[in-house]
Formats: sequence, C-alpha cells, structure tokens
Amino acid sequence: MRKYLFNGSLLSAVAGGWSIYQTTKQGPRDWRLILMWISWGITVAIAVGTIAKEASDSYELEN
Repeated sequence: MRKYLFNGSLLSAVAGGWSIYQTTKQGPRDWRLILMWISWGITVAIAVGTIAKEASDSYELEN
C-alpha cells in the first residue's frame, strides 16, 4: 500500500483531480468539463497500472 501512497505519479494525479474538482464547482459546465474528468480518470488508471507493473517486475526479479 505504501508504494501507491508515496508514488509521485499518483500524487500528481490526485492533485490534478483536486484542480478539476475546483473547476467543476466554480466553472461553466460544458463538454470540456466531461473531457477533463475522463482524462483525469485515464491518468489515474495509468498511474495505478504503472505502479502495479513496477511492483510485479520487482517481485519477479527477487524470485
């Protein structure tokens, strides 16, 4: 779990999510807002996938 919490890519994705959340609260609601949320979701998925891949690669090297 620690590898997910302290990973820089996931932390930056969460910070980006906070920015999009603030934009959602204050900004206009149009098609660009939907695209921002979709791109944020893809970014988080890629970050989590990368962390999982690195963890499995390091596990394979140990064994």
